Amino acid sequence: MARQRKTMDGNTATAHVSYAFTDVAAIYPITPSSPMADETDKYAAANRKNLFGREVQVTEMQSEAGAAGAVHGSLAAGALTTTYTASQGLLLMIPNMYKMAGEFLPSVIHCSARSLSTHALCIFGDHSDVYACRQTGYAMLCSNSPQEAMDLGAVAHLAAIKGRVPFLHFFDGFRTSHEVQKIEVWDYKDLADMLDWDAVDAFRRRSLNPEHPVTRGTAQNDDTFFQASEAGNKYYDDLPAVVVDYMNQVNAKIGTDYKPFNYYGAPDAERVIVAMGSVCECAEEVVDYLNAAGDKVGLVKVHLYRPFVADFLTGVLPETVKAISVLDRTREPGSIGEPLYLDVLAALSGTKFGTVKVYTGRYGLGSKDTTPGQIVAVYRNMESESPKKRFTIGIVDDVTNLSLEIKENPDTTPKGITSCKFWGLGADGTVGANKNSIKIIGDHTEMYAQGYFAYDSKKSGGLTVSHLRFGDKPIKSTYYISQADFVACHKPSYVNEYDMVQDVKPGGSFLLNCLWSDEELDQHLPAKMKKYIADNNINFYTIDGVKLGKEIGLGGRINTILQSAFFSIANIIPRTRPSST
Repeated sequence: MARQRKTMDGNTATAHVSYAFTDVAAIYPITPSSPMADETDKYAAANRKNLFGREVQVTEMQSEAGAAGAVHGSLAAGALTTTYTASQGLLLMIPNMYKMAGEFLPSVIHCSARSLSTHALCIFGDHSDVYACRQTGYAMLCSNSPQEAMDLGAVAHLAAIKGRVPFLHFFDGFRTSHEVQKIEVWDYKDLADMLDWDAVDAFRRRSLNPEHPVTRGTAQNDDTFFQASEAGNKYYDDLPAVVVDYMNQVNAKIGTDYKPFNYYGAPDAERVIVAMGSVCECAEEVVDYLNAAGDKVGLVKVHLYRPFVADFLTGVLPETVKAISVLDRTREPGSIGEPLYLDVLAALSGTKFGTVKVYTGRYGLGSKDTTPGQIVAVYRNMESESPKKRFTIGIVDDVTNLSLEIKENPDTTPKGITSCKFWGLGADGTVGANKNSIKIIGDHTEMYAQGYFAYDSKKSGGLTVSHLRFGDKPIKSTYYISQADFVACHKPSYVNEYDMVQDVKPGGSFLLNCLWSDEELDQHLPAKMKKYIADNNINFYTIDGVKLGKEIGLGGRINTILQSAFFSIANIIPRTRPSST
């Protein structure tokens, strides 16, 4: 099946596919999940039809708790209902999640996983919110990229309807939810082919209806509650096979290889990382890099986190594995280990892998960047004579000394990828211009494009750093650019605040938007910056975007001018359209 390729972020990919299976969307906005609800509302306003030939009814409630209550009531009335949330918003839904799971209602919650407020508020991503839902009875399915959010988002809806167990489909807040990629988009006709229409009819017939009244939501005492709870086991026992079946149907249609646990790496690997989320994309690059250098390493990517099926994990592990490091994107104070680590230990116990050494690491809390060098350190720790059994990566822990030392920081980005970095001011148009650049290149050429935008939590008026990559192959680099072919600074005062030019590769290009003359440049540029430019043969360009903006009537919105300068210098696509002959 040939699918149309479009440039979009993970939130939009999820909204596109979830809309198809949704009668009602009960919503309440929370960063970074809000665009999913926003896109759903736009589709409904544009009269897009779902698989049932109707526009989705979108209702914004007074809180996330209200949204969850509306989802519960809507499902009980026979409408397939979806919501979108994150962080504390997801936690406010937990009481209703227990009820919906207990009543086997096919709810789907799409979550752009985000930090929970502990010692401080943090709007950025990790898995602390979704891990808090492990006991609710929701099945949990993880996507590692915008493409997977599109594909596995469909699996979540399909399996919930057929398996009667609700799903929490999650992906990394900001890193996946806001990462722009060129991805393949599902046609609703193909989704309709996979939908179990008999299961849809059966769900609607089970709805509360005065024409065929039933008793629901009773109070039970000690004589029956336990037995009734255990009677639901069969749905969870049957669910993994339902998920595998839909993954196989997706694979057959689009040529993918989705499994509950996917293995990537050497078939005879001795050291393996187990992880879920966007870190898997970065880890794949490192696996390729190390194996090319003679190492034997691998990666297990977790997709189906609940139900956690031990046989699926042991079935993909190489027979040769000697050590495993489990990476968790959360911190569970006081526990003997983080959730995924404990699940892996339990899964390996009593199997042929029961004697394999298993280490546990924390990473990426609050969207802390996870680099190839950090992943290399995890593999090196496993081969060390005195490995840290419990560790952190991404920070320097000089308090409890859990962090792994970074001794290697390789450039694992595949050849042929052009990396570009833009420093701007929140609301100055830089991010919008860069999103346009990605769409121009992604939608109008055969090239792949990736964009990630690091915001200060102040948003408008704060620092923005745009990370763009372009190439002829899909891009897996889910980390900040530190070795760029092109860097632009759109606010001249930043030259004294940040080390920007140091991110430019030798022979690369640096563009500075400023009104300084050559003599003033010599005065304003820090000595360290001038030395790096000279020592590394950097192509240095300046442009007075403000002056040009006034001359052509753009005022302070100079992003279009700077975007044109980027296209001219970076030379990613031709400046002029080829003449037709």
